[in-house]
Amino acid sequence: MIVESINGNNWLEMQKCNLDLYVNFLTASQKQFSGTELSKVSPQPLAHDSVSHWLSTKKLTPKLLWQQSEPLVNRGSGSLIIDDSVLDKPYAEKMALVRKQYSGKHHALVNGIDVVNLLWTDGVKVVPVDYRIYDPSRDGKTKNDHSREMFTSAVRRGFMPEYVLLDSWYTSVGNLKAISSRGWKWIGELKSNRLVSIKKGQYNAVSELDWTEEPVRKVWMKAYGFILVSKIVAPNGDIAYIATNDLSLVEQETIKTHYKKRWMIETFHRGLKQCTGIERCQAVKERSQRNHILCAFLAFLKLEWERIHKAISWYEQKAMISRKAIAIYLN
Repeated sequence: MIVESINGNNWLEMQKCNLDLYVNFLTASQKQFSGTELSKVSPQPLAHDSVSHWLSTKKLTPKLLWQQSEPLVNRGSGSLIIDDSVLDKPYAEKMALVRKQYSGKHHALVNGIDVVNLLWTDGVKVVPVDYRIYDPSRDGKTKNDHSREMFTSAVRRGFMPEYVLLDSWYTSVGNLKAISSRGWKWIGELKSNRLVSIKKGQYNAVSELDWTEEPVRKVWMKAYGFILVSKIVAPNGDIAYIATNDLSLVEQETIKTHYKKRWMIETFHRGLKQCTGIERCQAVKERSQRNHILCAFLAFLKLEWERIHKAISWYEQKAMISRKAIAIYLN
């Protein structure tokens, strides 16, 4: 099972905090994710200071996530999805990595840590394969810089996805060219003011095109090249302009079917936050926050492994743990 024996250590024989113990704690715990709580439930005597020391001194990187997720993916198929999510830290004043930024969940500026995620899916599996923490004050990188770095890593790891799926934030020309240069196909949402041309030298916003007769149109996107774009009207009246560099996707329904898989990363973000305590670390130090976030990803992989192989949802797995404790108490 994933993360059962990382680095060959058996945590049951150890009295200090280590990776297996911490990841399993995040997987099992329901609401409390502090070092103090871990020290209370540890099968061996464990001081909460040991947890704090381990979090602040161990250097874990996203490479460990790939080591654990690799067995779950088929690199020659499926889709890669890029998106970011803000970890809420509403009361943090001196916590490292926390900054004021826009949250899609709250539709407002909030205090939080932004994580840019790369997810692989075949429409059933939900497997995070890479991530980056958005910290421009330290490294000067934008979210799009991080996304292109992860695309480069995905190429080195042998990914040949059917499509890369993106929302409007990540369909910058730089991202799209980076994807195309690798021989990959993409499907993404364009903002309504994106400039396209159906007549050489004459550009209009994509929203200004005549959509009355053609549901899918071939256009030249400024600074990029030929694409297909379709105007999608949701039942509630919301309008989205979905584009692709795959010029064979001439049917609107086919484009919609492929792009619907992008919602898998929203499902992932919800599960990651609700089931692993990724937002609940109260440590002030940067290294502690980074290590906690990595461990939360590994905890999610444990839950996803069980869901794939035993058809038990993430939420039911968590409930099964607390259910046994309640049964013992009632007995």
